[in-house]
Amino acid sequence: MRTCVLASGSKGNVTYVETNNHKILIDIGTNVKYIKEKLLEIEVLVTDIDIILISHIHNDHIKALEQFIKKYNPYVYMTSTMVEELEINHPIRNYEKLILFNDDIYLDTMHIEVIKTSHDTKDSKGFIVKENSKSIVYITDTGYLNQKYFSKLKDCNVYLFESNHDVEMLINGKYPQWLKDRVVGPYGHLSNKDAAIYLAKLIGSDTKKIILMHLSENNNTKEIALDTIRSVFLEYGVKFDNISCASQNEKSEVINL
Repeated sequence: MRTCVLASGSKGNVTYVETNNHKILIDIGTNVKYIKEKLLEIEVLVTDIDIILISHIHNDHIKALEQFIKKYNPYVYMTSTMVEELEINHPIRNYEKLILFNDDIYLDTMHIEVIKTSHDTKDSKGFIVKENSKSIVYITDTGYLNQKYFSKLKDCNVYLFESNHDVEMLINGKYPQWLKDRVVGPYGHLSNKDAAIYLAKLIGSDTKKIILMHLSENNNTKEIALDTIRSVFLEYGVKFDNISCASQNEKSEVINL
């Protein structure tokens, strides 16, 4: 398996995951040209993408979906509730390669465990992509993480994990109060500290890499996010330093498992 975050932030999110038999995009919130260029940088042809997996129906996660379907015809995995929400503006009901899921996905040697996240949309999911004892966690756009999923999320190899905002920057920033309340609320986004606490409880001896995702342009910086997680890890006695931050307009390193 291997993975690379092609883009992450409030303007668009795309992550590439490759298994033995599949080349997958988790979310598709930028544009086709950008995706094609970034895939080429990691020696992947855009025509090789056979699956798109959608976490939720917000524009920064589905912006290129309609155009990508028309040009490249991949399988698209969404829940029925996501399809209902999508059809308000971008109907794809008759798309022949739409696959509905509500539970875990099993395909060849790949198993995708589905996690319910908490966001201000009709349905939102996180994923654990597994193959041959290797695992990649994708959790973003959630106000909190339910403890009932901790056992599934423990000691995975890679965590692509939301660390959206610094609370002080948000409180003292320029956002209107309603938007501040949304971001910090139970249907918003994980703060740096909350993300760090979750990760301190989840990572283990098999963990190889953490990439912090969906950093706010206005209420966060890479330096603050990294300082926060290092401070929390020190407090919890966790020794792990292979941590980086995803960017809006640059791909991450390629992680090989």
